[in-house]
Amino acid sequence: MVVQHNLTAMNSNRMLGITQGTQAKSTEKLSSGYKINRAADDAAGLAISEKMRKQIRGLTQASANAQDGISAVQTAEGALTEVHDMLQRMNELAVKAANGTNSKSDRQAIQDEVDQLTTEIDRVSTTTKFNETYLLKGTSSNGKAGELTYNTAKTAKNADGKTIFTAATVEANGAEEFAVTKLTSAQAVSTGSDADKNTTWTGKSVAFGQVTYKIIEEVKPDDATEASTGTAAELAKNLYEAQDADTKKTTKYVTSLEEAMKDVRANWASDVRNVSASTDKTGAIKVKVEAFADTNNAADLGLHVGADSTSDNKIAMNISNLSARGLGVNGLRVDGDNGDNATAAIDTIAAALQKVSDQRASLGAIQNRLEHTINNLDNVVENTTSAESAIRDTDMATEMVKYSNNNILAQAGQAMLAQANQSNQGVLSLLR
Repeated sequence: MVVQHNLTAMNSNRMLGITQGTQAKSTEKLSSGYKINRAADDAAGLAISEKMRKQIRGLTQASANAQDGISAVQTAEGALTEVHDMLQRMNELAVKAANGTNSKSDRQAIQDEVDQLTTEIDRVSTTTKFNETYLLKGTSSNGKAGELTYNTAKTAKNADGKTIFTAATVEANGAEEFAVTKLTSAQAVSTGSDADKNTTWTGKSVAFGQVTYKIIEEVKPDDATEASTGTAAELAKNLYEAQDADTKKTTKYVTSLEEAMKDVRANWASDVRNVSASTDKTGAIKVKVEAFADTNNAADLGLHVGADSTSDNKIAMNISNLSARGLGVNGLRVDGDNGDNATAAIDTIAAALQKVSDQRASLGAIQNRLEHTINNLDNVVENTTSAESAIRDTDMATEMVKYSNNNILAQAGQAMLAQANQSNQGVLSLLR
């Protein structure tokens, strides 16, 4: 029997400490609901589950992003519904104005309503936004809308070779008026004189972004042209127009400067606000060009619908500039002495209607895609959460069994420690 070292008590105390430590961990797991509360509980499981948590939380937010995208689509599509209705009304008015039974005042009354509808289309495009993001305005670029250059004219025989048009630039959203040098008697072409087949009456180049449009107007090769004092406009009797956009080229003949200007207004309405030409009583030609800034770039609302940064997790939602300019109906004319303007307006409005229809169809397709995207994201979140739960969550039934077992062992250990502490009392009886 020894007194200095009670090995039985020491062993009982050590085992009791182990049991109590295990019991404390069980208590922590039962109270927190997690079987991994620190890295030491399961280092590998912690690393795996944290990656899963990142994916779960990222995908949950991606689902919310997609839902926001649907809301933005619905906002834009609702606005375009009204634009569609206004364009349909404008088409109705244009058809009405094209009828020969209308007087000039009748067409002016129709024009007034068309102007109001055009203004409202612009208002809708500039005020429709979602979370401070404008949806229908497109994106604007800085600088000049384009350059309209008048080349030095080559004159017909017997003319003195004076420059008719001079180089000039139209600033973005600005207007410029160019006076053409009038022909005097000294410049007049002789009666019956044949025009040189290479004679160029004027050339104009209009550049917008990456596309350059060229209009070449020249006297037809076999034309005999007569001009007298104060009749400079006669040079426009037969004009040849060539349009060159990138590598594509189309040609047509026009019979007057006004017809050429009308083609410019019709074909490039989204780039040039208006091109007009007129002659005064002295025979001077004035060309007025009103240009827009190039804002036809589509607004790109890139939707991030994934937990990672890869491009596959981006859905592009492009909405074109759907202002009156973007639709080509800005400055639309249905008035006048006859129905010519209204007849031309019908085709312009038809193109605008098609553009809005295409945009609405695109938005509808995006909305359907986003709905499927949300369903898939929610499914992935659910399954990943299940996998993360299996790694990290406490199995309450199993852990309660462990806790009960450790509780019994703790009570037994305390009893045995008490008994071991009493074992040295026998030494005192030997000393009496």
